[in-house]
Amino acid sequence: MAKKTVLLLLLVIHGMFMPASAVCNLLGPPASPLLYVERDINLGAVFSIHRNALLKMHQFTTKPEPTKCSSLSLREFKFAQTLIFAIEEINNSTQLLPGVSLGYKIYDTCRSVAQTVLSGMALMNGYGETLSDTSCFRPPAVHAIVGESTSSATIGLASVVGPFNIPVISHFATCACLSNRKRYPTFFRTIPSDYYQSRALAQVVKHFGWTWVGTVRSRNDYGNNGIAAFEEAAKQEGICIEYSEAILSTDSEDQLLKSLEVIKRGTARVVLAFIALGDFLPLLKVISQNNITGLQWVGSESWITSQNLAETTEYSFLSGAVGFAIANAELIGLREFLINVHPDQQPKNGLLKDFWETAFQCSFRNRDNGECTGSEKLSELQNEYTDESELRIVNKVYTAVYAVAHTLHNILKNKFPTNSSKEELPTPQIVLNYLRHVRFTVKTGEDVFFDASGDPVARYDLVNWQPDDDGSLQFKHVGIYDSSLPLEQRLQINREQIIWTGNSGQLPVSMCSKVCAPGSRKVMQKGRPVCCYDCILCAEGEFSNSTDDCFPCDLEYWSNESRDRCVLKAVEFLSYTEVMGVVLCIFSFIGVLITAVVSFLFYLHKETPIVRANNSELSFLLLFSLSLCFLCSLTFIGRPTEWSCMLRHTAFGITFVLCISCILGKTIVVLMAFKATLPGSNVMKWFGPLQQRLSVVILTLIQTLICVLWLSLNPPFPHMNFNYYRGKVILECNLGSALGFWAVLGYTGLLSVLCFILAFFARKLPDNFNEAKFITFSMLIFSAVWITFIPAYVSSPGKFIVAIHIFAILASSFGLLFCIFAPKCYIILIQPEKNTKKQIMGKSLAL
Repeated sequence: MAKKTVLLLLLVIHGMFMPASAVCNLLGPPASPLLYVERDINLGAVFSIHRNALLKMHQFTTKPEPTKCSSLSLREFKFAQTLIFAIEEINNSTQLLPGVSLGYKIYDTCRSVAQTVLSGMALMNGYGETLSDTSCFRPPAVHAIVGESTSSATIGLASVVGPFNIPVISHFATCACLSNRKRYPTFFRTIPSDYYQSRALAQVVKHFGWTWVGTVRSRNDYGNNGIAAFEEAAKQEGICIEYSEAILSTDSEDQLLKSLEVIKRGTARVVLAFIALGDFLPLLKVISQNNITGLQWVGSESWITSQNLAETTEYSFLSGAVGFAIANAELIGLREFLINVHPDQQPKNGLLKDFWETAFQCSFRNRDNGECTGSEKLSELQNEYTDESELRIVNKVYTAVYAVAHTLHNILKNKFPTNSSKEELPTPQIVLNYLRHVRFTVKTGEDVFFDASGDPVARYDLVNWQPDDDGSLQFKHVGIYDSSLPLEQRLQINREQIIWTGNSGQLPVSMCSKVCAPGSRKVMQKGRPVCCYDCILCAEGEFSNSTDDCFPCDLEYWSNESRDRCVLKAVEFLSYTEVMGVVLCIFSFIGVLITAVVSFLFYLHKETPIVRANNSELSFLLLFSLSLCFLCSLTFIGRPTEWSCMLRHTAFGITFVLCISCILGKTIVVLMAFKATLPGSNVMKWFGPLQQRLSVVILTLIQTLICVLWLSLNPPFPHMNFNYYRGKVILECNLGSALGFWAVLGYTGLLSVLCFILAFFARKLPDNFNEAKFITFSMLIFSAVWITFIPAYVSSPGKFIVAIHIFAILASSFGLLFCIFAPKCYIILIQPEKNTKKQIMGKSLAL
């Protein structure tokens, strides 16, 4: 460490005293472009033309040799040729950059981040072997750089050239992390960010009802950031990730087998592969060797339109795969340009020979593998290089070149209108400023512009891998995703055209737990994702139809037995059709019938002493009021209505007061009759028939007035009571004003108590047939019934409260009827010999 520090200090001191005209040589060989043509303005490009870089461990004792590369990629070479095609097309145009020619410098990174950074530095500094004192003051070698194809390499490239304000325009780096303007202020791309693709993939998975998926990703910036964005979007959509495997093309077979074992053990039938094509190939080979089928693959744009994969019969298990691809395009003239490439164009360029050998599977050096003659024709080849049916990413290279060209055109038009001096060419800083605001339409019809993050509008084609007649797979367009549309319209899918895994028309099911049947709800399984759950029946009063949650029914509804819908609650009220209602009606009619029989019997014997002695007029009025009492119980039976609610309470109050008033009148008459037998008593003149009628009318009018006030201020009304039972509605009469009800009941009770007291005092009056004694018994029964009614009324639910009310009416009415009139009827019918004035007054005469 100390030696290195001293060496650096010596170099600095040497530079301080070095003459101004001094020239030094580079210690290592310069990084030279594989393809280049220098013109007025040069455009840099970085592609992974070879798949592998043969890296060596250096001991730093000798000068390192240049990095060697192997396995030429026809797709990346096609990108490079497309860039040249676009530049030549622009140079031949009279509309774009007239009088200015574009050149290019294309570097091969061999899928190495280190080589990408080295290429970026070479594009900034040039690749001369000597450095002079003016080297740091000359303009950069290029004004913009197109590339790279992978996100990790592009991150390295953008980080290196960013501080020098050189724009980097990628055609295939989709990592959302590159949209960070603070870290990558000079980065642009013509392909959409994975921010949109990840969310679009989550929407596709949700659209098909897949809530339980596995994921496979590249173990780099592209895969890690893409899956992270997908997982975030999936969580919002209610999708669970069972496993997430990360792989690289450099992984050993054991590592790949471990990942394969995870996929085999998984219960998810849908696998999302957010993975670069180069990383996916080793895994596909292992899957093919182990004959893993039945999985529904969902892919990212990196591999979903790979013609090589589709044409390889070993990968037929990918049939039915769906995924997003960049919109396809048609570039007129490109195929003719591509098939005109030949090694003889640049005999000293080994890249063209390497391409020729890869394309025709021959060799210029080894005859054993088939000798390349140079007479082979690219036009007769059908491979990834010559295919023009899939120009999705190729079109993005083409668009990137035109973005730079239109930017330069705008700069030269505004700042250098005469093109008088080619020495006054724009700096990369000016190119960067203009590139941010460039907007143009390419000949494919696409409107190109960049947002504040350097990203274009996200437009994708949803493609489906479907088998062709020759056994290969073709890409069927089955939908679109357009981020410029409203959120609910962005994803559009034609499900009828999709073929699923195994060439089936049946949509695969991938769920940790089955959808809960209607009438049940989810219960999460402890320690497992939210997509794993058990289903239990909804509680009473709740329902579930097409969802996984239970919802309470409205107040008037109740869930059915299967809990899949709400039905109207059973309305409960005391009806005429049920047993209890029928029984109460029968007893009511029996009471009316008995009362009518008693009235008829009294009418037949109205001249007999026992009828006349008991005030026949009040007796008949009492019998009439008892009939009304029996009949008023019927108003409590049946569906409550506004009129029936008002009638039942007022009829009950008025008829019972009429009944008690009659009894009270009879009691007072009995007392006063005894008082009248005393010498000098003149009291009976105040209790004659007229006074008795007036007392009954006045007492009844008071109750009537109370009822009128009640009905006027806050009358009873029908009310649906949901509180007693959860599963049914109690249809009852709300009292309206509780004070009115208790006033009616209290006034009736007050008269009853007064009547009881008077009758109690008159119970021992001398008489063979003591009326007051029977009134006492009747009022005792009456009071006992209504005293027990109050707690029963308050505590009884539903229709039983009505039944108790009716029972109290009938019991008290029967008590009055039997206690007061049964002894008289007994005398009239069974012992008529006692129905004489002598017998009735016998006890009094004895006294």
